This record gives sequence, C-alpha cells and structure tokens, in this order.
Amino acid sequence: MTPITQLYWLRVALGITAGAITAVVAPFFGAGNINALIDSITIALLIYLITYYILKGVFGKKIEKQSKILSTGIGMYFFSWLAFFVLFYTIVQVITGAASA
Repeated sequence: MTPITQLYWLRVALGITAGAITAVVAPFFGAGNINALIDSITIALLIYLITYYILKGVFGKKIEKQSKILSTGIGMYFFSWLAFFVLFYTIVQVITGAASA
C-alpha cells in the first residue's frame, strides 16, 4: 500500500473516531442546541489539525509534496465524521433518554 493510500484510510478512520468523540461530548454543550453542533465541528477541526502535525512527522519523508499530507483524505474525513457523528449522537441520545423528550 502506498503512503498516500495509507494516509487516506487513516483519515477515514480518524473521521470515524472524531465522530464518536464529538457525539459523546456534544450533549455537554446542550443537546438539540446549535452550539452543540458548532462546538462539535470545532472539535473535529482541532482533531484534524492536531493529527496533521503528527502525520506530517510520520509521512514527511515518504510523501514528496508536503501539501499532500494536509489535503489527502480531507473530504472523506469530514464526510465520515458527519455520518458517524449523526449515528453516534443518535445512539447517545437514545441511551441517555434525551431523545424521548
């Protein structure tokens, strides 16, 4: 597997992980509130930026253009984050009983 392909699938996995993290944290910002969504997006962006610097150290020598490390998989990161954020947020709301209100 090429380094670009590894980076791409790692971004997808990180998007799923970020979706789970933000879905668990979002109810603390106020369930059903627009601030919860905005704070979740901010956390997802922070996770992306933090992992960018970590992955830059890992893949810096393997990938020629450094800008590829930032841009590879960015769309799939946010699409997978959004899909799994909605899934996990719904699960959290059902488990906590907040969805029945």
